[in-house]
Amino acid sequence: MSVSEKVAYLKGLVEGLGLDDTTKEGKILKAIVDVLGDISEDIDSLEEYTTELSEQIDAIDEDLDALESEFYGYDDEEDVDDDYDDFDQDYYDIVCPNCDNEFSVDEEVLMQGSIKCPVCGETLEFDIEDCDCCDDDECGCSDEE
Repeated sequence: MSVSEKVAYLKGLVEGLGLDDTTKEGKILKAIVDVLGDISEDIDSLEEYTTELSEQIDAIDEDLDALESEFYGYDDEEDVDDDYDDFDQDYYDIVCPNCDNEFSVDEEVLMQGSIKCPVCGETLEFDIEDCDCCDDDECGCSDEE
């Protein structure tokens, strides 16, 4: 039984009792049933709106999936998850010793040797001794020795 059906049932009970709506008790019961009716209408309206929004979100999600597949060339969700896993492996969590802010940086930033904390601006120095990335002079690894 829906909320509006329950309110209609209560309204019928109150009317069937033949309560005098000129008395204090009759006025209160009538007012309560009227408020419940208004609440019931609002709930029905919200349920309709939620259903419409849900349908729109589903349509947007389908469109987004199609665009991602076309743009990135993914055929299914497993391809997307695998690429995100590879993406996460190149980032490192750093904690600023000055403000205790934690943020992530990629390997390229670490190879530069320093970075400013995005919160407090403190310059953080990194001493990367064992670099496995390359033997290239442009890397910056050989400059630190």
